[in-house]
Amino acid sequence: MEIVTHTFTETADPKMAKEVLLNAKLRRTSICGATESVLIDVSIARTLLPVLLEALIGSGCEVRGDEAVCASDNRVIAAGEVDWSTEYLDAVVSVKTVSNVDEAIQHINRYGSHHTDAIIAGDLAATEKFLSEVDSAIVMVNASTQFADGGEFGMGGEIGIGTGRLHARGPVGAEQLTTYKYVVRGNGQTRA
Repeated sequence: MEIVTHTFTETADPKMAKEVLLNAKLRRTSICGATESVLIDVSIARTLLPVLLEALIGSGCEVRGDEAVCASDNRVIAAGEVDWSTEYLDAVVSVKTVSNVDEAIQHINRYGSHHTDAIIAGDLAATEKFLSEVDSAIVMVNASTQFADGGEFGMGGEIGIGTGRLHARGPVGAEQLTTYKYVVRGNGQTRA
């Protein structure tokens, strides 16, 4: 299960936010890099949320949202606890409002799969905090999560994705599956 999240802060460029989200969610809904959950800062929810919801719903995407998101558009279905950690692999997305980037990071680290998470923001401090504190194999700034692919990373055909902390983490190509054999030739050496 891969939960991919896009976070939008108060400094997000509205045009970029809409274009990136539509690509991240709807370009190919069944791949592991498709955005499954959206977090939007409450400070821009009144202005940006209606634009994003119209773009998603107007493109045939079902939106499941928290109370604030449901209140902003009657076509939004109320999200349950399970929606925050669901990989839909379809034209369905969960949307939640957060009070700041710290709350977004906490949400991602609790509900996410540690696959790919992205932030749309113009604030360097917020983006650096996000990159530093989101514990995912791939973290992105101002880009579509659909780039989470071994081919895009120059690894050739992707074999899989690793979200663990050891061995291969992130896109896995043939080179990442390589194991090593260390050959040590001694001459009676000992370790103190």
